[in-house]
Amino acid sequence: MPSSGCSPVAPWRVISLSEVRPLADPEVARPLRKDAARNRKRLLAAAGDVFDAQGLDASVADVARAAGVGMGTLYRRFPTKEALIDALVHEVLEATIEMARESANRADGTGLEDFLRKSSAFQAAHPGCLPKLWNTDHDMVKTARSLIGELLADAQRQHKVRHDLTGTDVTLLMWSVRGIVESTRSVAPTAWQRHLDVLLAGIRPSSEDLAHRPVTRKQLDAILEHG
Repeated sequence: MPSSGCSPVAPWRVISLSEVRPLADPEVARPLRKDAARNRKRLLAAAGDVFDAQGLDASVADVARAAGVGMGTLYRRFPTKEALIDALVHEVLEATIEMARESANRADGTGLEDFLRKSSAFQAAHPGCLPKLWNTDHDMVKTARSLIGELLADAQRQHKVRHDLTGTDVTLLMWSVRGIVESTRSVAPTAWQRHLDVLLAGIRPSSEDLAHRPVTRKQLDAILEHG
C-alpha cells in the first residue's frame, strides 16, 4: 500500500501490505469474481491512504472517491465503515504476524529487536489504523502476542535483553512508538526512530533490576481497550 508521505527513511525494509501472505478471513473466505476482488483491493488500498492522511474520522465517501468506485460498490464489499476498518486492521495484523515470523528466523537472539524495528517502521508508514490495532480480542492479536512472547523469550535466553523484561513491557514499548508517530509525524516524521533507539538501549541486559513492577495483562488489556 502506498504510504501517505510519512514513510520513514530507515536501513531496514518496510513490508508493504501487498507482500503479506493472506491468512483466513471470513470476508474473503469465498472466492470473489475478478472484478469484485479488484474492487475490494482498491477500496482497502484507498482506505489505508485516506485513513493515514485524515485519521479514522474520514468518511467512506472519501474512500470510495479515492478508490474510483461508487458508494454502492463500497457498501457491497463493506456494509459499514466499521467493517471496512476491521478489514484494514486484519491486513495490518497479517503484516505484523508476518514480520514476527520473519524475525524469529534470526538465530542469534536479535529477533525481538529486529521485529521492533520493522514493526515500528510499519506503524510510521501506516498510521491510519493504529488506534484500532491492539484494542481487540481478535485471534490474530493473540497470535501476534504469542509470537512476540517467543521472540522475547529467545532474546532473554541469549542475553540480548534484560531478564526482567515482560511481554506487557514490550507491548507498551510498541504503544509508545504509536504515540510518537501520531504526535510528531506532521513536523518530524522520523522522530520515532530516535525514540526507538532510546527504548532499545533501555532494555539491554543490566545487573540491576527495574525499580517498578510491570503492568499486568489484565491492566494492559484495559489500557488498550480504552486507548
